[in-house]
Amino acid sequence: MLILNKTAGIFSKASKRKTYEFLSSFTLHPGKQFLHKIVLGIETSCDDTAAAVVDETGNVLGEAIHSQTEIHLKTGGIIPPVAQQLHKENIHRIVQEAVSASNLSPSDLSAIATTIKPGLALSLGVGLSFSLQLVNQLKKPFIPIHHMEAHALTIRLTNHVEFPFLALLISGGHCLLALVQGVSEFLLLGKSLDIAPGDMFDKVARRLSLGKHPECATMSGGKAIEHLAKQGNKLCFDLKHPMQRAKNCDFSFSGLQNNVDKLITQKEKEEGIEAGQVLSSAADIAAAVQHAAARHIARTTYRAILFCQRRGLLAHTDAVVVASGGVASNMYIRKALEAVTDLTRCTLLCPPPRLCTDNGIMIAWNGIERLRAGLGILYNPEGIRYEPKCPLGLDISKEVGEAAIKIPRVIIKI
Repeated sequence: MLILNKTAGIFSKASKRKTYEFLSSFTLHPGKQFLHKIVLGIETSCDDTAAAVVDETGNVLGEAIHSQTEIHLKTGGIIPPVAQQLHKENIHRIVQEAVSASNLSPSDLSAIATTIKPGLALSLGVGLSFSLQLVNQLKKPFIPIHHMEAHALTIRLTNHVEFPFLALLISGGHCLLALVQGVSEFLLLGKSLDIAPGDMFDKVARRLSLGKHPECATMSGGKAIEHLAKQGNKLCFDLKHPMQRAKNCDFSFSGLQNNVDKLITQKEKEEGIEAGQVLSSAADIAAAVQHAAARHIARTTYRAILFCQRRGLLAHTDAVVVASGGVASNMYIRKALEAVTDLTRCTLLCPPPRLCTDNGIMIAWNGIERLRAGLGILYNPEGIRYEPKCPLGLDISKEVGEAAIKIPRVIIKI
């Protein structure tokens, strides 16, 4: 856990002057009153600088985002100090664009909500420092946001969803299953014991040198795998899905990644090429690894649904399962999840792909949810901390494992 005084110096005096210039570019309306709540959300937990203004009816009044994907593709992955510098260079502009697009003045905001956990420490620090300057100058309440809570609640912006519901949150940095019982009430059923699926896809894509593939050069690793997999045969290689004998709701992807790495090395020898060149079997490997990951995610979600239904935590019919996070935009994985929800008579809901990846809208909406519920609203945020690592809710994964629920022998058709 890192305390604020370690990040307070992130912005120089010149940067603080920019904040004053940012505020002075608007016409302030100190006496203006709105009948509904309006929140500015700021997101800098990883490699996207994003901001949005959202009202309590779910209207997105303004939005802006700066993606660092192109830069990180060139360096072969996210380098935290580089991400931090890019956030610092873009956050003033992105927030200004979002507020300007809303046709509101900063003084019209009800509160400012910002991701403070979990994420890359250097990236989180930029968003927190900037937000605290705004909060201090505008005298507005501050709402600290848990990044995964925001992903889970995004569905309530796009669909009419009541509590409770099951949330599967899968991205480049996270993988977990949680029962969402309220705005800040989560029961953690299971999580990844090692790496996240998005991280695994990225590493496989780099090992396959998909950056040199003419169709994938500008794509992130996950997108490249999904794109190439459509051209491949998933049955060409027998990649077993992870944790087949486990009876809990945890995930693991590092073993799958290691098996794929060995397969690629073997195919390079067979084809007589050096590492760094694109294999002729790259599409088949992409299809096989995507299939194995999808089966693992689907089967673990199946067990989570059965656990919740048997414990009376979810209804036996018409319960809602939400898949969110960047990997949830993978349509093959969605099809696997749809097969599971059909078997369990549940409804699968996913936010639109653009809201599955990191964005300011979900942070602002989480702020709205908390503002309406009166939860975690800080009127004096002095001493607020950012937390690079932070669990979500109450961990009952041990109880889930002890239940040892067997998944019925059915074929999950994808």
